[in-house]
Amino acid sequence: MKKILIFSTLAFVLIFASCGNKSDANETASEEARLPLVRTALAIEQEVPQTASFTATVQPEVRNNIAPGVPARIRRIFVEVGDRVTRGQRLAQMDDVNYSNLQLQATALRTTYTRMNELLAIGGISKQDVDNLRMQLDLAEANLRSMEENTILTSPINGIVTARNFDEGDMFAGAFPLLTVMQINSVKVSVNVPESQLARVHRGMSVDLSFDAFGNENFTGKVSLIHPTVDPITRSFVVEIKVPNTDLRIRPGMFARVSINFGDAMRVLVPDRSVVRQPGTGDRYVFRLNPDNTVSYIQVQLGNRVGDRFEILSGIEAGDKVIIAGLEGLIDGMEVEEVQ
Repeated sequence: MKKILIFSTLAFVLIFASCGNKSDANETASEEARLPLVRTALAIEQEVPQTASFTATVQPEVRNNIAPGVPARIRRIFVEVGDRVTRGQRLAQMDDVNYSNLQLQATALRTTYTRMNELLAIGGISKQDVDNLRMQLDLAEANLRSMEENTILTSPINGIVTARNFDEGDMFAGAFPLLTVMQINSVKVSVNVPESQLARVHRGMSVDLSFDAFGNENFTGKVSLIHPTVDPITRSFVVEIKVPNTDLRIRPGMFARVSINFGDAMRVLVPDRSVVRQPGTGDRYVFRLNPDNTVSYIQVQLGNRVGDRFEILSGIEAGDKVIIAGLEGLIDGMEVEEVQ
């Protein structure tokens, strides 16, 4: 009886262990057969404002660097930085020794020319001699006018003196301008616009601007010039924007943020949760669910962000299903199960 009891106990243990192993194997097989669960959203198409942002540095409408054409000593400077000047106003006077010498020469030639004309009238001299003297007089007067411009320096525009690089008594040698005058009643900024927007930009279109110096205050400018060529490297073209500045608040050199609205366009939109960044690169990808329940890993080109969605410029079509949840561990071609 003792042997029978031991044998029965061993048989019971073996049977129980065998049943347990079959249960564990079935559970493991079930787990291996389970597909990754994902949640999807449809890519939609709708009209989206095509707004692009740029940064730029403010430039004056006109900038003039004032300096004589020849080295000379500075006798007087009549203006200071910040002074408003008018066109033709005297700004500085250089040493006038050379100017005085040329003035004397021109005066002497003018007197001689008058006398020779009188002699020509009575036949006392040939016309060729008079013509030669006239050429000398014209040359002397041209040199005198040039020297006058380089001795008395005047402003060519209405503007503001923004730089003074020398003091009275200094020797001007030409390394830097003596003075700088800017016209800033209106200012301008230049931005590089993508070639794809060339047809949407036209002169006179309104542009929104803001400046770090003025917080959230908005300004309006207009496109004043579109450069006729496209940079073959950046595939962009330069657009100049003029901004009214009658109160002179905007200063050349300020940092500007420019926003241009190119109108509306039909664009494919996907939820931002579906966009995946490729590690180590700036590339963006989306997992698309195919009709056979496999996924495709597709590189996309993003446009603007619209709320909680991204514009898709290429890679995904309207009506495609994109994965928005369950992205972890997915690989291209993997079979998945969609859940609501």
